[in-house]
Amino acid sequence: MSEKQRTLGTEVTFSGIGLHSGAKVTLVFKPAPADSGIKFIRIDLDGRPEIKADVTNAVPTGDHVRRTVLGSGDVTISTVEHVLAAVRGLGIDNLVIELDTAEPAEPDGSSAPFVEVLKRGGVVEQDSPRRYMEIKSPVALSEDGVELVALPHPGLRISFTIDYDHPLIGTQYASFDISEEVFVNEVAPARTFSLLKDVEDLRGKGLIKGGSLENSIVIGEERILNEQPLRFPDEFVRHKILDLLGDLVLLGAPIRTHIISVRSGHATNLKLVRLLREQCGRPVKSVMGRHVRDVPSSLSIGQIQEIMPHRYPFLLVDKILSLEEGKRVVGLKNVTINEPFFQGHFPNHPIMPAVLIIEAMAQVGGVLLLSMVENPKTKLVYFMGIDKAKFRKPVLPGDQIRFELEMLKLRMNACKMKGKAYVGDDLVAEAELLSVLRDRQEDENRSID
Repeated sequence: MSEKQRTLGTEVTFSGIGLHSGAKVTLVFKPAPADSGIKFIRIDLDGRPEIKADVTNAVPTGDHVRRTVLGSGDVTISTVEHVLAAVRGLGIDNLVIELDTAEPAEPDGSSAPFVEVLKRGGVVEQDSPRRYMEIKSPVALSEDGVELVALPHPGLRISFTIDYDHPLIGTQYASFDISEEVFVNEVAPARTFSLLKDVEDLRGKGLIKGGSLENSIVIGEERILNEQPLRFPDEFVRHKILDLLGDLVLLGAPIRTHIISVRSGHATNLKLVRLLREQCGRPVKSVMGRHVRDVPSSLSIGQIQEIMPHRYPFLLVDKILSLEEGKRVVGLKNVTINEPFFQGHFPNHPIMPAVLIIEAMAQVGGVLLLSMVENPKTKLVYFMGIDKAKFRKPVLPGDQIRFELEMLKLRMNACKMKGKAYVGDDLVAEAELLSVLRDRQEDENRSID
């Protein structure tokens, strides 16, 4: 069964003070349609400009090691990493975040408050399958003592090392397989931190106007200035993992990889994200327990033959007009007088056999099902059953049949689709089809035995 995309069940609101701007801000988190991604909307500006959470919108800044900034034209939104980490940690794929100034609130320097407010909205599944980024070979970045490596991995794991020349920080290492539970309990509560000696410098640059001991850990020469104790013995490196998770959202899709980081910050995180975007290619989706590649939304006959095993005279699909992954497919069959079945069905009165109309319908559905596996050449679709079949008008030479099928159920390797066949605007046939996906090699071995 496929993993589904997720959004909020209902909108929720959160208010606070921006860490760097010091401005009051209200954020409204709203549900968003499937496949729309994460986007911010500046409701305080004319036209309510939108900025998608995508690495193409990341803005280089002089203080980039301290925060991640998104921009479009003259409009910017800064310090987005903590809220984005909460979004990704809860497995939210589609979300609208409205805010009335240029920076989200920073309640305590962690993602935990955002997790709480998003949970109030309720995380719900959507109809569309979730897409993932995957890498097939290592991706590496080395720059000024920073090392970042992304390795192929079945899930998301982050291993991080920090190394500060300060006795209260020193070298810290942490590694987590990131699940929702791990994120909520082990990563989200970790707070941002600053060295006391850097505070005045940051203020001189016009930053941390909203900074306080309530929303940041401040580390003096000999002690931590906050009254509240550390939430974890290694809270500093955990927060760096949180930052990296937030920056990874800018890939545009969740990723399966093991990222190993040594001393990276936002600038190098974003460089890695750009490298991953270049080398991952298209996102993939998770269907039937496997990781499978995305396919185009329309297919030519050559592309159909890459997916389907059928050949002349039994390939009855000429073109796929549209393909919505795991949901719906529309295909064409051009009916010509040269079809071999017209020789006997019937002489001097050619009519396309009803059983072949259903077969063509099933083949269009087979394209939908086979497009959901990584290597369709290793699979076969078996037509297992038919329900509610009706044939309303004859199909004649010169007609073009348009098949429209939608997925009703998808369980393990079996599915049920509802199909309709049209010639022009006329419905000529309809049926519900049952199919199952099988390994081709397994069946070939059985036939040999």
